[in-house]
Amino acid sequence: MPAKIRLQRHGRRKRPFYHVVVADARAPRDGKFIEKLGTYNPMTKPATIEIDRDRAFDWLMKGAQPTDTVRAMLRFKGVMYRKHLMRGVSKGALTEEQADEKYQAWITEKEAKIEARKQETLAEIKAMHAARAGEKKAVKVKEVVVDEHKPAEEDNKSFADSVEQTTVESASGETPTVEETPAVEEKAPEAPAAEAAAPEAPAAPAAEADDLTKVEGIGPKVKEMLVGKGISTFAALSTTEAAKIKEFLTEAGGVYQAMDPTTWPDQAKMAAEGKWDELKKWQDELDGGKAK
Repeated sequence: MPAKIRLQRHGRRKRPFYHVVVADARAPRDGKFIEKLGTYNPMTKPATIEIDRDRAFDWLMKGAQPTDTVRAMLRFKGVMYRKHLMRGVSKGALTEEQADEKYQAWITEKEAKIEARKQETLAEIKAMHAARAGEKKAVKVKEVVVDEHKPAEEDNKSFADSVEQTTVESASGETPTVEETPAVEEKAPEAPAAEAAAPEAPAAPAAEADDLTKVEGIGPKVKEMLVGKGISTFAALSTTEAAKIKEFLTEAGGVYQAMDPTTWPDQAKMAAEGKWDELKKWQDELDGGKAK
């Protein structure tokens, strides 16, 4: 039986890699082979095909039969075109020099197309990395840090000034204790005002107690984004239109753009009203926060 040019599988699971080999037609697929002609990697874009064109052509002329897949690869690499030209030379349609010239011109044009395809793929990957890097830069961390440290610097200065003033007064022999007593007595009447403001204090724990991640489709990162927009409670989220939330997600960019907040206000309303059983039942019917 004639020899066959076929693929021999290598590589790990779900990451195939093939050798292009010449083997006896009766041999098993991954068994013994006569000669290795090249490799084929389908996991790259475009697929990487490395074949010794001269050796493959010699085996074809000796009668080796390629499989359908290998035949397509040989056609892609120009081996079948060379066989076609040699058949024309044997019939006298053209000289061997003309055939070689046509073959080399075809190879040059084909390699240029492959290289252009590779460069296009590299450009796509580079653009993807640039887009991801741009999303990270969009978070204005430096501005927040600067704003947070400014009051601290002013407090430090006021504290240093007070220490300096106290030191000067102590050095001059003055006793600031007598002057501090009226100051304490003057501040005492302000205590009722603080007590009067006490009923408003429960509002802060209520805002902290609302865990927005209980809304199907909202994760920790989305929660931080919503809190930054002033939406920190179920009540606030329930009164915010889904279109407005979508604008926030689009502004955040990245994976947030694909999120669908249509059901978030309704879920937040049920949570604010304490309808947890109904909310849980509804969330079981949702798909990542989206209505099926």
